[in-house]
Amino acid sequence: MVQQAMQYIDEAPDLETRIELIKTLNSVSAGKIYVEIERARLIRRLAKIKEEQGLIAEAADLMQEVAVETFGAMAKTEKIAFILEQVRLCLDRQDYVRAQILSRKISPRVFEVDTSKEKKKPKEGDNVVEEPPADIPSLLELKRIYYELMIRYYFHNNDYLEICRCYKAIYEIPSIREDPSQWIPVLRKICWYLILAPHDPMQSSLLNSTLEDKNLSEIPKFKLLLKQLVTMEVIQWTSLWNLYKDEFENEKNMLGGSLGDKAAEDLRMRIIEHNILVVSKYYSRITLKRLAELLCLTIQEAEKHLSEMVVSKALVAKIDRPMGIVCFQVAKDSNEILNSWASNLEKLLDLVEKSCHQIHKETMVHKAALKV
Repeated sequence: MVQQAMQYIDEAPDLETRIELIKTLNSVSAGKIYVEIERARLIRRLAKIKEEQGLIAEAADLMQEVAVETFGAMAKTEKIAFILEQVRLCLDRQDYVRAQILSRKISPRVFEVDTSKEKKKPKEGDNVVEEPPADIPSLLELKRIYYELMIRYYFHNNDYLEICRCYKAIYEIPSIREDPSQWIPVLRKICWYLILAPHDPMQSSLLNSTLEDKNLSEIPKFKLLLKQLVTMEVIQWTSLWNLYKDEFENEKNMLGGSLGDKAAEDLRMRIIEHNILVVSKYYSRITLKRLAELLCLTIQEAEKHLSEMVVSKALVAKIDRPMGIVCFQVAKDSNEILNSWASNLEKLLDLVEKSCHQIHKETMVHKAALKV
């Protein structure tokens, strides 16, 4: 009866009658497990009408009433599409906490579809899964929508590494990999967010895997930029910014829009961090004045950035402020000193033994030559 009445919604003479009919059907189907799918579809239609009227908060509240993940008979794609709609409405009303909670209902593994497996015929007594409506997108299209929504969520927190991972997942979708007009903007975004992400093992791993991508040769400027970050050499910020400023500004017109208000400032920070790591690799001790010269900063700025990196445990360093010297050596405990001393002593004795052996050998050879 509910299914039959749902067909009359589109035939309603005006919007008020349509809303009234949907509300009536909602109240009829409330709490009845055998019409839960129909109720979910009705609420989705009502939420869409509310959204069109500009009542986004009401639409989001309506959608959150339904927990589709518990519906056994609903198709997987329809469930995902419903939860994604809930997430989108939460992001539209800037309710980021609830958006994150709802997004966790979808596991990224669900998008790894295996087409080789044939659909099993349902056995007698099994729940029969309904076919999704025609307007529900395919699983790969839902994957793209999911990661685009997650990009919106992470963009709010300026979580560059997670944004990069989302773009990486979009980049792996076959339909995007086949079309250069689609994958080039995505790959550009991956490169930018990789550079903006703070240095850590995950960022380093993604950076190296992206550099191995053959498609990167299509955008040589970005390949060069990533290579500069991997190479342990000091990068001059002014020359880098002059070279890439136009590309940076151009991202506004690309897929995904601009990189954010703080992006230019964060890019400079990442270059400074990279340069400090390079200096720490080549120097055990360095004066603050020389460090500031290498980083193209004032002494106060160099000290501030170095202190921030030490606090975040990105590197180990000590600053002797009266002397103006930075020491990058790690303080050793007594056990380590004793072990290194024992190891050095062992090497020394080994060398003495080898030397004695060589002297003895030379003496024997010399004596034999004299006898002859």
